[in-house]
Amino acid sequence: MASRAPGYSTATGRLMLGVRKWYYNLCGFNKLGLMRDDTIYEDSDVKEALRRLPENVYNDRTFRMKRAFDLSMKQQILPKDQWTKYEEDVNYLTPYLEEVIRERKEREEWMKK
Repeated sequence: MASRAPGYSTATGRLMLGVRKWYYNLCGFNKLGLMRDDTIYEDSDVKEALRRLPENVYNDRTFRMKRAFDLSMKQQILPKDQWTKYEEDVNYLTPYLEEVIRERKEREEWMKK
């Protein structure tokens, strides 16, 4: 059986998951069909990470972004059954972004020598 930190219970874990889901829905991007990674500010690192995405993942992101922009211009949201669900939101960009940042930091360290 897995050990737990003192004072931690299954009820506490369920409560924290409930709070995370509540906050996720409160942010509102899911009501436009966006995923969490779609909302990351596009600096040079993010642009490079986007360039490295597989084509189908990049195309899915482009579709979500265009649809969200269109809905936003119309001041509308998707029907609730089309909202991005907390459980379905995946960090599709984060691994690529972490790799790009690690590589950039390595280059910066190399250039200091």
